[in-house]
Formats: sequence, C-alpha cells, structure tokens
Amino acid sequence: MELALAQARCAAEAGEVPVGAVVYRGQEVLAEAHNLRENLSDPTAHAEVVALRAAAQRVGSWRLEGCSLAVTLEPCPMCAGALVNARVQRLVYGAADPKMGCVHSLHRLCTDARFNHRLEVGGGVLAERCAELLKGFFAERRG
Repeated sequence: MELALAQARCAAEAGEVPVGAVVYRGQEVLAEAHNLRENLSDPTAHAEVVALRAAAQRVGSWRLEGCSLAVTLEPCPMCAGALVNARVQRLVYGAADPKMGCVHSLHRLCTDARFNHRLEVGGGVLAERCAELLKGFFAERRG
C-alpha cells in the first residue's frame, strides 16, 4: 500500500484525483499506476485499469491469475469488474468509497458468487492515510 500511496501522491502532483494502484505477484511488482483521466482525457484511465493494462502487457496475458492489486480507494464498478475479468486473485484497498465503491460499500462485485471468478478482498489498509490524501486534495481544489 505504501507504493500505491506514492502513486496517489504522483496523481495529485499531476492534477489528478490522488488514487494509486500496484499490481504484484508475490514480492514482484508488475505495475504501478495512478489516475490519468484528466491528462489522457480518458474516462477509463483509473489507477486500477492503468495498472492492470501495464501488468497484462508485462506478463503477456490478460489473465492475471496469482496476482494481487493494492489500491488506495475502494474500486468503482468499472474497476471492480476489470479485476474480476482479469482473474486477479486478491484485492487490498485503503479508504472506503461510499459514493462509488463496489467492493463493499454499494455492491460486492468482487465476491459475487454469480460471477465465474471471485477475489479475496481486504479493505481498510492504511485507510486513514489514503482518505487524508483525498480529503486534502479536494479541500485544496475547493479553495
């Protein structure tokens, strides 16, 4: 999560909502990313999706079996769906997202038994630090 937080800080410096993500397998980091929606004018350029794309390129497969993803904010429906589709084994997230989170807050997409794949999920890891980064970013934007 420390690496994801570092990516979130990079996002804030680039004028992006400070969310960072890391894909890893065991001790090997496969990809690190942060939000790029504003800079790429791409609504799908959430940290998780950017990290999943980079990790898939690195391993040469869209199937990221045996991989974990750490992200500073609970994934939205698009990102939760991408994690399921990529066959990620484990998700660890920091702050809950009561407005868009679809892992625990609004829905439970990553563990829904109706899907052909489910993830192990852990939430609340360094949640306070992750939330403070987001709160500080938006407080500064509001002036």
